[in-house]
Amino acid sequence: MKNLLIIDASPRGERSITRTFTKLFGTKWMESNPDSTIHHREVGQEVIPHVTELWISAAFKPAELRTEDEINVLKTSDKYIAELKAADVIVLGTPMYNWSIPSALKAYLDQVIRANETVKMRPDDPTNPYRGLLKDKKVYLLISRGNAGYEKGEYYEHMNFQTDYLKTVFNVMGLSDIQQIALNGSAFDQQVYEQNKKYVYSKIAEMASNGEITA
Repeated sequence: MKNLLIIDASPRGERSITRTFTKLFGTKWMESNPDSTIHHREVGQEVIPHVTELWISAAFKPAELRTEDEINVLKTSDKYIAELKAADVIVLGTPMYNWSIPSALKAYLDQVIRANETVKMRPDDPTNPYRGLLKDKKVYLLISRGNAGYEKGEYYEHMNFQTDYLKTVFNVMGLSDIQQIALNGSAFDQQVYEQNKKYVYSKIAEMASNGEITA
């Protein structure tokens, strides 16, 4: 039995493109993996706590030395990290906001990128200071963008602070088996966009059923 963690980062509800992606993925996944469990983590419509001085103090202190306030301030982080550790497959649906990611998703990632929980710091090796502690998990990034041209070699590649950042974050935590698909151009040519949407939907269904995207 596999555990699937679906993370929704869009602040939109029914109008969200990426929520349709994650819903489709979950449906197709269960058709192919009926013994699986799905856990949903809402990010886009939740108030995610930001990292504070107290949080930092608590995170870098041995658990047995933490005060009650420090224990409490880490409870949200503990919950999110436990979900990641329990998952065999992680599905993240997120739009591009201002060439990067929604602020709530950044706050969530700040809660889960944590020393001695998801990453081990190696100060003796400044050229390679991180050792990820999450292992044997597959990650799917389901992305939407208002414009096109953000892929490698395209005209807006230099303005894409979304996918490389997300891949780096998961790599730092130890996860490198990452599949990505994006639906681009929702704010422009609607005819082209609708054609692209059909293609992306078919590829998401394929990923969920087979675990990979074929050419």
